[in-house]
Formats: sequence, C-alpha cells, structure tokens
Amino acid sequence: MAIQSTHTVMEKVRKALGRTERLKQPPTPPVIEEHIVRLVASEIGLPELFQKRAREMKMLVELVSVDEVLAKMAEFLREHKCRSVMLSDTPLLMKLDAAGYFNSNGLPAQKWSEMTADSTYDVDAGVTEADYAVAETGTLAVRHSPQHGRLLSLVPFVHVAVVEPRIFVPDLIDLFDRLTKDGCGSGVTLISGPSKTADIEMNTVTGVHGPNVVKTFILA
Repeated sequence: MAIQSTHTVMEKVRKALGRTERLKQPPTPPVIEEHIVRLVASEIGLPELFQKRAREMKMLVELVSVDEVLAKMAEFLREHKCRSVMLSDTPLLMKLDAAGYFNSNGLPAQKWSEMTADSTYDVDAGVTEADYAVAETGTLAVRHSPQHGRLLSLVPFVHVAVVEPRIFVPDLIDLFDRLTKDGCGSGVTLISGPSKTADIEMNTVTGVHGPNVVKTFILA
C-alpha cells in the first residue's frame, strides 16, 4: 500500500514538472559564489561574533582565564542549585582535574568513564569541552566519543561548556570541512542555546528536549 502511494505521488510530481519518465541522472546544482554563501569573510573577531550570536540564542557566555575557569564554573553551578555534576573525560578538563576540584569544593562530580546511561538522569549538570565553536551561528559542536558521550550535554537541566580560542571556525561550511577532515566519531551534537520547541500552538518552550540553561566559558 505504501509503495503504491509513493509511486502515485512521484507520478504526480513528474507530471507537474512536465516530465514523462524518470531522470536518468540527478541534476547538477548550480555553483554559488562564495561571497554569497559565506557571510563571515575573515577569521578576525570570531570570538566576539560568536558571543553576539550565542547571546541572541539565549546562551550564557563569559570570557575567563584558564586560572579562574574552575572557580567560575563552580560559582555558576551553585547559583543554579546544581547538587551534582558529570564531566567529559576530555583533555582540558582532565588536565585541570576539574572533577577533583569540584569534589574538594563540596560539589559531587563524576567523570564520564564512571557513569552509566541510567545514572546520568540523576545528575543536575553536565560539564564538557566543545570541539568547535561556529561564530556565524553561535553554535557549539560536540563530537561523540568514548570520552564524551552525547548524554552529557543532552540529559541534564544545565549544560556548561568550555571553549578554547583555537576551536573557533567562521561558519558551517568551515565546520563541515573540519568534520570531514577530523572525523565526527559516532555523531555530532550542534548546540545553539537552550533546547527549544514550538510544537504546541507555536508557543516556544525551552528545556523540553534537553538543557534549559547553557553556559559557555570562553578561555581568553
């Protein structure tokens, strides 16, 4: 039944396009000049543009030094009543011993390697690194890996991300070029502020399918 229905629909499409048979080869899309496609023409000022775009999408953004980032994170998490934290096993957080810092300062923390999928639903906040930060759209890109599971940024009410200056890219074209070269693991999560939906009567609601609060600390 479904096959017949699909066939009927495609026949109607061909008729509307004035075709009598299937195309033997797909059409070649037109070449679009880069100055039209790309709105960000330079790598200068990417952190500033990212902050502007991210804030427009209701993401909280703050510039910090490496020396103060853990204290700033802990302060932010306490302000949002977070009583437990899980962290990605990624290089910067491991180097800073973020889990040890939080635990020694009264904020129970576990690394991703210590978590189970079920236990992530009992945690208030996920702290991760971003793999890329897209300036044009204010978007964080996170690759899924054994050190950085997707549940870290999708399940908790609060998501905190750390962005290093070297990971900024101008736009989505550059992002996908980088992912093609670097690989995307088992998948990639793109984060542009808190989760949002407008399924019901076109009323926008945040935090239904993911974090209600997203905070990004950019290392200066």
